[in-house]
Amino acid sequence: MAPGWSSLSAGSGPEAPQPAARSGAQQAAGFQPRATALNGLMQAKSCICHVCGVHLNRLHSCLYCVFFGCFTKKHIHEHAKSKRHNLAIDLMYGGIYCFLCQDYIYDKDMEIIAKEEQRKAWKMQGAGEKFSTWEPTKRELELLKHNPKRRKITSNCTIGLRGLINLGNTCFMNCIVQALTHTPLLRDFFLSDRHRCEMQSPSSCLVCEMSSLFQEFYSGHRSPHIPYKLLHLVWTHARHLAGYEQQDAHEFLIAALDVLHRHCKGDDNGKKANNPNHCNCIIDQIFTGGLQSDVTCQVCHGVSTTIDPFWDISLDLPGSSTPFWPLSPGSEGNVVNGESHMAGTTTLTDCLRRFTRPEHLGSSAKIKCSGCHSYQESTKQLTMKKLPIVACFHLKRFEHSAKLRRKITTYVSFPLELDMTPFMASSKESRMNGQYQQPTDSLNNDNKYSLFAVVNHQGTLESGHYTSFIRQHKDQWFKCDDAIITKASIKDVLDSEGYLLFYHKQFLEYE
Repeated sequence: MAPGWSSLSAGSGPEAPQPAARSGAQQAAGFQPRATALNGLMQAKSCICHVCGVHLNRLHSCLYCVFFGCFTKKHIHEHAKSKRHNLAIDLMYGGIYCFLCQDYIYDKDMEIIAKEEQRKAWKMQGAGEKFSTWEPTKRELELLKHNPKRRKITSNCTIGLRGLINLGNTCFMNCIVQALTHTPLLRDFFLSDRHRCEMQSPSSCLVCEMSSLFQEFYSGHRSPHIPYKLLHLVWTHARHLAGYEQQDAHEFLIAALDVLHRHCKGDDNGKKANNPNHCNCIIDQIFTGGLQSDVTCQVCHGVSTTIDPFWDISLDLPGSSTPFWPLSPGSEGNVVNGESHMAGTTTLTDCLRRFTRPEHLGSSAKIKCSGCHSYQESTKQLTMKKLPIVACFHLKRFEHSAKLRRKITTYVSFPLELDMTPFMASSKESRMNGQYQQPTDSLNNDNKYSLFAVVNHQGTLESGHYTSFIRQHKDQWFKCDDAIITKASIKDVLDSEGYLLFYHKQFLEYE
């Protein structure tokens, strides 16, 4: 609660509004003892921002003086700072904002006063009591409990589940939209109205459209949504995806994250200098990790280290033209990292081991060593320096080369829970000789993830269809096939082929 709030409620204090000078909040609530209905309507229409002259942009009224200001454009913030008037009321929803706390606050006495003033305003404007707020009695509450048509939110609630109409080979987009709209932190960001558009033309902002999309998904409507505006914006800002040909879901994901990242910073055409290492937009907060590359000279053993940002990790599969080492001896018939290892089965852990193992670059790829001052053979090893909140693993099922174009259908077992500790840069020493030890410290939860979405591709390279599995609650999974949403079992999810795997950190650190 803000300092001075109790004195304001009591009508005293050095900065409390005086009875003789009616505040903007009282005008908006209808505190007009001698006003006619016409005057009341005129005053209601006069509630505009005193700076920019519009009545949009979340208009707030100062509780100390007669001042209206935009919350979105910070005009009410500027007034509060210059006048030291630290309380304002949202004219749309009635919430009281404290500029000292930088948050909305609740006061029971103020709520009672607001309801009474609103009742008086309705009465003066001819509305009478018929529009007053209905508050059920104890008897009515008992009757409501036995009403079979009432809708209640339970652990089985499906709010947020909504199909998407296929607009012509747009299943690649629909499955990614399902994954993004069920990303917990992204959902919380948009549903709490945190986006502030930085674009010169908000109608072309993909972040604004995503915000609207989240509102549509969580509005309670069950009919399939038609994402025509989203498709138009994607075609506008990622022209290589324009047209009604089938596109790659992974390519769409990266393009969408790139456009969202740019539009969060107000960059319409990609010309602004954006450094992902120092970006604090919601996309980079959730999806950006740091990949460490260590190049070691084979002569002097000097190490050159670079760290690059990433949004996803692309993993080679057995059966591709890229050599894939045999399964480790310990991977037959046991359980590692939550995955069931059957003889001959490739696991997500196997793919990550291959991704992070040292690779000999060979004589044809000599690198100039800063220690030897000459070109030498070297080894290269990739590890995770910084893990993102959401880790997306791309299983490289589509192979394109001069000689070959095909889809790799190798089954890859992936777990519901994943521990990334063995693949961190801090665990590099244990991997130098191909040793992958499971972490013994069960209290180290920083690198543990839970699966929440899976994108699958059925069909061939030339003709196929994308679907997705999404987790609604901890153990509830649903299959999203464009406009059709069906209940799925955990077995359905884990038995699927897997193309894109989305994992969310189990524990978050707040700065």
